[in-house]
Amino acid sequence: MYHHSGSVARPTAGSAAGVLDPAPRDADALLYQRCTWCGTAMYHRLLCPVCQGSDLRTERSEGVGTVRHSSVVHRNTPAARNVSLVEMAEGFVVRGRVIGPPIGIHSGDRVRLSTAKDPVRGEPVFQLVDEPYRAWS
Repeated sequence: MYHHSGSVARPTAGSAAGVLDPAPRDADALLYQRCTWCGTAMYHRLLCPVCQGSDLRTERSEGVGTVRHSSVVHRNTPAARNVSLVEMAEGFVVRGRVIGPPIGIHSGDRVRLSTAKDPVRGEPVFQLVDEPYRAWS
């Protein structure tokens, strides 16, 4: 037998409903999740990678991080571009692009969020905070 209230979707306690926060937020903000059980910060996950908990709350990143790895990519693009793994100050790692010459981005460079979503690839775009000193590079 059909009951009209059975077809209504309601978020339940302890579900991953906080992952997709429908509330309007700042378009240039980088949002991430933090597990309410163990406090682990993560980027776009449904479950905590440490405790497998599903009770995640959405938080806004300050946008400051450090490049952990950078690669120059030549495929599917007319010009070379870099793809970097950036460890944010909050403790999570995000894949994005750093503005500048692709060969000039190195591990340990400090970056700041420029745009939360690249219009073409949909990934965060970062810029160097300060030009690193490399005497013999």
